[in-house]
Amino acid sequence: MCEVLEISTSNYYKYRETTDPDYQFYLLIKKAFKENRESYGYRRITDEMREEYGWVVNHKKVWRIMNKYGIVAKYIKDLKPNYNKQRAEEQAQADHLQRNFQQKAWVTDVTYLSLKRNGPRAYLCTILDLETRDWIAYRIRFHNDIPLVIDTLNQAIFQTKDLNGLVLHSDQGFQFLSTEYKKVCESNGIVISHSRKGNPLDNAVIESFHSILKKETLYNNDIKSLDEYIQLVKEWMTFYNTKRRRNRKK
Repeated sequence: MCEVLEISTSNYYKYRETTDPDYQFYLLIKKAFKENRESYGYRRITDEMREEYGWVVNHKKVWRIMNKYGIVAKYIKDLKPNYNKQRAEEQAQADHLQRNFQQKAWVTDVTYLSLKRNGPRAYLCTILDLETRDWIAYRIRFHNDIPLVIDTLNQAIFQTKDLNGLVLHSDQGFQFLSTEYKKVCESNGIVISHSRKGNPLDNAVIESFHSILKKETLYNNDIKSLDEYIQLVKEWMTFYNTKRRRNRKK
């Protein structure tokens, strides 16, 4: 058996009496993976287990076990890290703000809205004007994706007359490194600016704005549902731009 499964006898005896309920499934998955030239992903492995072994199992369980034990095609192991690193290096722009937040520019970021850590959540994207410290546009969606950011940006563009040369600063989130984001900015004369990797203070104004929002909505109210929280955030956004007292740049 050890020879068939390509594991050492020491590992076999180590895990034979294991209490891990996934281990026996892992051995079958690994066997199917090896027999198919280590090229199948979790969906094909699921089909293989059903057809060849008669094992009726949800594909999510197969994915979880494969992920747990590191069963993944070699080309994916080689490709994914290199691709992500290369994409970030190629797409990231210079930091045009240099933590000087007293200038004409916009800042943007995405934050999540949730009542508890592992509960359902929504995502808020905001664009803030550094000169007035008012928000220019915001969108709330249930998915943290590129359309969320693009919709927010288009809303800001629609209501602004002169955008040529305007700096729009963000962190290096995947949405702000996307080709779609770059195209919308460049086609409207917007200069893209990115924080340095791992330096949240480079975008401190919008980080602070989202922090205040959460303190004055989530922590000041007895909220029962995510929908109620979203409605409260919308009301607070209107309050912030129209009535809330704050230090404004002269």
